Amino acid sequence: MRKRYLVPLVAAAAAIAAALAIPPAARFLRLRAVECEAARWTPLPIEGWPHQVSEIRYASTADYSVQPALFYDGGGEEKRPLLVALHTWSGDYLQDMSVPYARWCIENNWVFIHPHFRGPNWTPQAAGSDLVIGDIISAVEYARKQSNIDECRIYLAGVSGGGYTALLMAGRAPEIWAGVTAWVPISDLRSWHDQCVKAGRKYAEHIVKACGGPPGQSAEIDRRYTVRSPLTWLKNARGLALDINAGIRDGHDGSVPVSHSLLAFNETADQADRFTEDEIRHMTEEAEIPQQLRQDITDPAYGQKRPLLRRTSGPARITIFDGGHEIVFAAALNWLSQQKKTRR
Repeated sequence: MRKRYLVPLVAAAAAIAAALAIPPAARFLRLRAVECEAARWTPLPIEGWPHQVSEIRYASTADYSVQPALFYDGGGEEKRPLLVALHTWSGDYLQDMSVPYARWCIENNWVFIHPHFRGPNWTPQAAGSDLVIGDIISAVEYARKQSNIDECRIYLAGVSGGGYTALLMAGRAPEIWAGVTAWVPISDLRSWHDQCVKAGRKYAEHIVKACGGPPGQSAEIDRRYTVRSPLTWLKNARGLALDINAGIRDGHDGSVPVSHSLLAFNETADQADRFTEDEIRHMTEEAEIPQQLRQDITDPAYGQKRPLLRRTSGPARITIFDGGHEIVFAAALNWLSQQKKTRR
């Protein structure tokens, strides 16, 4: 496998500073130069992925850098849905865990892009930074330029750290998406840091590296925890078709307590549809649905991961299923396929 393309951290920081200092016309020329550099990359198949998927390079407006991604377009004149799929917390754009997303797109004639967005979430450049936001928006723009995209059917999907970034993008760029599906996501970095410290999980150290220190060390560090957390932005996603999923045993068998999903849903839900503190505490600590909330739900898309609790509020939906820290690809992708934005 070829050496992976990673933008040097010092160069990235310098590029950001330079971008802020140059006028709009010069920025346009800088972007065009980066686009030309990206265009010189020869797309190649990737080991472990379907042969139709290729590695590409695209220009990110975040810092005028060239960024890597995996891409698929089966061609054709008709407009097609676009799926932006996100790697997990410790993954990158080559992560083969995301192969089911690509297979779905190949089988259903969707366009697919799997961006790097600064790689594993243990550097300041990753973990919900402005660079991450810019990279993902620029990945959508790349697909728009390369393919005939149905603007009413642009979708976003992620699990775990990818679910975290999916929620963040739902709040920071809600106008792009026809639907966002987030599985076992992190919604608040500060609380997850504290939970990981208590459980002895390595992710606490990752968060500290990304944010520059532990919570409470300084006002600036606390600000970074806040702006990189989906809960800060999810109020902007009210009215967006948002699908949040969590396994009831996550946080016990897995690394992200179910409270993160429940609190994320509360941010997008009407007041009457929100879960109470006691309900959230019970599900998080006991890994069970409270008696008064139990439901008999039939949804074949979830297979053996039977839904135990489902609630909707407007276009937002949460499902708590019989499982842990995982995604049911069929359920995620079938739900996305039913979402379509109304043209204005």
